[in-house]
Amino acid sequence: MKHSLPLAIAGVAFATAAFAQNSNIAGAVFIMNNSPDRNEVIQYNRVANGALQQVRAFPTGGRGSGGLTDPLESQGSLVLSSDNSKLFAVNAGSGDISVFRVFPFFGLQLIDVEPSGGSSPVALAQYGDLLYVLNSSGSSNVTGFQVDGFGRLSPIPNSTRFLTTNTSGAASIAFSGDGKILAVTERLTNNIDTFSVQADGTLAPIVENTSAVPGVFSVLFAQGDIAVVVSTGPAGAQNGSLLSSYSVGSNGQITPITASAPTLGAAACWHVATPDGRFVYVSNSATANISGFALGAGGTLTALSGTIVAANPTGSTNLDVAVTADSKFLYSLNVGTGVIGIFAIHDDGTLTSVGTAGGITPQSGFNGIAAY
Repeated sequence: MKHSLPLAIAGVAFATAAFAQNSNIAGAVFIMNNSPDRNEVIQYNRVANGALQQVRAFPTGGRGSGGLTDPLESQGSLVLSSDNSKLFAVNAGSGDISVFRVFPFFGLQLIDVEPSGGSSPVALAQYGDLLYVLNSSGSSNVTGFQVDGFGRLSPIPNSTRFLTTNTSGAASIAFSGDGKILAVTERLTNNIDTFSVQADGTLAPIVENTSAVPGVFSVLFAQGDIAVVVSTGPAGAQNGSLLSSYSVGSNGQITPITASAPTLGAAACWHVATPDGRFVYVSNSATANISGFALGAGGTLTALSGTIVAANPTGSTNLDVAVTADSKFLYSLNVGTGVIGIFAIHDDGTLTSVGTAGGITPQSGFNGIAAY
């Protein structure tokens, strides 16, 4: 059943006029509380030096899963469209997905809430007018939607594709830069699945790629067509997490470029590439630090000096990370201490802490971060 909402601008909740008119505002950061009672997206306005000021919370119209630390076990539960005009969120508890219009400085307007086409949606990927959702429970699948100019969703007929098993531990989903490939990670099978995207927005049959690196968690595409994958590494290894890069053939088969670059941290599950394609950062949640890598023109990964380029306080449990559209700031969702870590990105890829922002209840199920 469709739940489209009125498009009137009167539905937008505005921040205070004085703050909205501040010419120092350069962008925004969004996090999701994943509450089982009322899922909400919390907006922070970003000023020129990277500092954040909380605006307010916007209900998604659905329910989250609740939980304590990383209950969704996914990357991409909250994503901005490529033009930063729309924000997409999963409601894992109510089995639907929400779309907001993004109004710079002022806030969010909820446009649509749609059933996800499966159970427990945990991650989203957008390309052009296509949106695909990753449903992790029940019959694990991906399902596609078309997004109109206002942000309203229409399910694509016959777009659902099942993963390799109902218990795949599906964790992330990403489009290649040209929109021709959709990739999905399966934690429990250690698979990196790929699908060719067809002209009508549906997907060709699944191509199963078993990773040679153990502990696959998340995938993203950088520099257009380079798949970059984070893995937690061998069981029992101390600070054994790894980052890998792959080329993806037209047949969906992946070929390693950099097979396994150590992050020198533990429980690395989340990563982000700078929009300019120069750097990839990995969030090592168990060691409360961030690793940095330079991404070469051919997709090779080279660790930045020391590999560990930033540290959060012990116990931060930094989960997902996001980078601003201008590639100048990185933000980490620190659910252990209940803050957002703020880091300036320098020209050589190194990071400098420039403070934190509060507004997170520690260990209360928060998942997802997006920034522009």
